[in-house]
Amino acid sequence: MNAPHDEAMAGAHRVFNQTPLLVNYNLMGTDGALQAALAREGAAWAQGELLRIGAELGRAENFERGQLANRYPPILRSYDAQGNRVDQIEFHPAWHELLRGITGRGFHTGPWALPKAGAHVARAAGYLMQAQVECGTLCPTTMTYGSIVALRSDPYLVKHWIPTLFSREHDARDLPIEQKRGAMVGMGMTEKQGGSDVRTNTTRAELQPDGSYRLVGHKWFFSAPQSDAHLVLAQTEVGLSCLFVPRFEPDGRKNAVLIQRLKDKVGNRSNASGEVEFAGAYGRLLGENGRGVATILEMGTYTRLDCVLGTTGMLRQAVVQALHHARHRQAFGRMLVEQPLMQNVLVDLVIESEAATALALRLARAFDAQEDPVQTAFRRAMTSASKFWICKRGPELAAEAMEVLGGNGYVEEGRLGRIYREMPVNSIWEGSGNVMCLDVLRAFSKSSLTGEVLEAELTAVRGENADYDRALNAARTLFSRDEVEEGQARRMTAQLVLLVQGALLLKSGRTAVADAFCKTRLADFSPGVLGALASGLDGRAILAAAWS
Repeated sequence: MNAPHDEAMAGAHRVFNQTPLLVNYNLMGTDGALQAALAREGAAWAQGELLRIGAELGRAENFERGQLANRYPPILRSYDAQGNRVDQIEFHPAWHELLRGITGRGFHTGPWALPKAGAHVARAAGYLMQAQVECGTLCPTTMTYGSIVALRSDPYLVKHWIPTLFSREHDARDLPIEQKRGAMVGMGMTEKQGGSDVRTNTTRAELQPDGSYRLVGHKWFFSAPQSDAHLVLAQTEVGLSCLFVPRFEPDGRKNAVLIQRLKDKVGNRSNASGEVEFAGAYGRLLGENGRGVATILEMGTYTRLDCVLGTTGMLRQAVVQALHHARHRQAFGRMLVEQPLMQNVLVDLVIESEAATALALRLARAFDAQEDPVQTAFRRAMTSASKFWICKRGPELAAEAMEVLGGNGYVEEGRLGRIYREMPVNSIWEGSGNVMCLDVLRAFSKSSLTGEVLEAELTAVRGENADYDRALNAARTLFSRDEVEEGQARRMTAQLVLLVQGALLLKSGRTAVADAFCKTRLADFSPGVLGALASGLDGRAILAAAWS
């Protein structure tokens, strides 16, 4: 009597026209744009190793670790069972497995430990792939990477800290540096009252008879508070300075850096971000007294590079997820990928991703040439410009990729929801969009070489594409005017980045993508981001009428 019902139920539960989970594929071997950029920017020697890493990262267990680390975020344990203050952070085992892979691959300090031509480019390609798996673990990774440039100016740190930071072993034990097999470094700049305006910081550092300092104050955001040391901005007797603040004092006692709570963030859930108080914490001066911003900006330049790389990696994973779905999902009698309107969307996503990849690795090459004034000028302007543009494009592309998958993209079982929530952090962290664009203006105003270098970069491909040539001619004022209105900084930065991306794609040999980019991004310039309106508008009147 129940046979028809049972048969109907069996049919209802038959699964078909569902996209299989994308796992066990080679992140490098399937990315022609990344392979081309690696070779073009001087790191072809690393392709074999990166192919091995790409296959390793693409395994199902790595993607599962990314999911678990975010599903079970870190927990602050302030006291032990006996009531002793310990300020320890407990992570899911997946977090440690991911970091074990990151340090084993040398993404935290590899180019410093084993310097060679193209080392930063090779690391950039690997970091970009790692970001496709999980990004929270990249926070301590990138701060450790950036810290080396500042730490190596101090002979004590070179001897006692850098060898352990160069280690390829992840050591999660909460111990003094002398007992560690591997270590990581964080940073603490932001305070409640200042945000990006770090010159308003109130944390004090009092000079001690032995030359060390004792810090009293707070930090509103303290990145990766479990790290073995942090670079911290504080006011000394001279002015705002950079202090190296280890987790343990030289005598082995726990340093008085009290973790008050962990931030409950929109994304970046696997990573611990804390609020801390300094209750007489030990620190040693790093860099010139009173020039803390300059010292920590050395580190910040590298961490901004990693914001570009991390977002570029997420862009790539979002595009791959959309393509994978469109090749497996059927609607209205045809595969999605065969439908003209869906093709239009997918092609646009691919163009955006490949342009980001080309720019990210070109930027990394500028970090390889430390002493070259041309590459220094390129790095000075384009690090901030690239961070602004690529990180701004991230949320829009992630949302569009999610829409390709429909409801299946809007659930936690997939990767796109996590990518979407993760995207804004790279735009906010290390300086928001306005800070980046103002930094670009400063780069042009402080040195005429900046304009000359970028003009040479852009004119090298003149004659390759008519749309590009017209856009370049229209943007001549970028390099000729002495001053750009502050209110136009976003528009100017967007225009600059699009031209650089166009030039790089025209050099890439990927003709179809290059021509499509120039036609869709340069033929009729539209900034594509909010806050890039043309000049001459009555902004005060509009704002006054909007909310009164």
